[in-house]
Amino acid sequence: MTPSQTSTAAVTVDDVVVDYGTQRAIDHLSFSVRAGAVTALLGPNGAGKTTMIEICEGYRRPDSGAVRVWDLNPVADAKALRPRVGVMLQDGGIYSSARALPMLRHLARFYAHPLPVDELAERLGLTSVRATYRRMSGGEKQRLALACAVIGRPDLVFLDEPSAGMDPQTRLAAWDLIEQLRVDGVTVVLTTHLMDEAERLADHVVIMDHGRVVASGTVFELTEGHEVVTFRADPGLDLLPLIVMLPELARAIETTPGQYRIEGGPEADVIGAVGRWCSEHGVLPLNLDNGRRSLEDVFLDLTGRDLRT
Repeated sequence: MTPSQTSTAAVTVDDVVVDYGTQRAIDHLSFSVRAGAVTALLGPNGAGKTTMIEICEGYRRPDSGAVRVWDLNPVADAKALRPRVGVMLQDGGIYSSARALPMLRHLARFYAHPLPVDELAERLGLTSVRATYRRMSGGEKQRLALACAVIGRPDLVFLDEPSAGMDPQTRLAAWDLIEQLRVDGVTVVLTTHLMDEAERLADHVVIMDHGRVVASGTVFELTEGHEVVTFRADPGLDLLPLIVMLPELARAIETTPGQYRIEGGPEADVIGAVGRWCSEHGVLPLNLDNGRRSLEDVFLDLTGRDLRT
């Protein structure tokens, strides 16, 4: 039985602080990663995700607080952890002159029971890649980095934006590989800007902003109780009469010209109010739809919709 199957928490982050000069990158951050599960670390640019991952990987020390990986210190106990941990960096970490298959075969020799190189290369579409790393496309570099991270059958793998730059077909192949890692009992920690990636893969989601945890839970827990009704109609409609009809705490907005959205309140009451308003004001709603808010909706509500510099 592997360590990831015998421990409840593979990674524990306790009150971590990191300062870059006068800028606080990580602000008393605490969370844990359940063994054998996929945990997605989400946040806008500058939220501190990559810094936090680098600390967990042992590449950086926190200014205060503690990180434990299977109750070991990722810096002091790096030698013990290295054979058990796979790392996919956001950028780099592979020789610029390396080619895909020779690189994977080279890495495989460092492990007692590596994954079959040819099967892994075929699965991630690397078999026909002949260019050196420096000349690979962004998606090819990502695929090779992912393969390098998992070639040694790690018990824990850190993936920093694993599918960035991949085309849809390759992204699905990468997602299938990550789901297989979970089936095999591997603990996965990934960062991503793709909410559909987190929704599909993550057993647990941690949303960060300004170096702090602003929400955490399963996708269901984070989106539960947030019903939404959407419809299309003429742009620029006066929504005040509709807002008056809506249940308490519900809100109505025009998200883009002609696209309307109502959030909050019991679903049946909201749809009833929309129907009455449309009837009384001669509005013909098109594509009327109801359902739960997406993870992206929750993410934007928590971190804001303004562009980050």
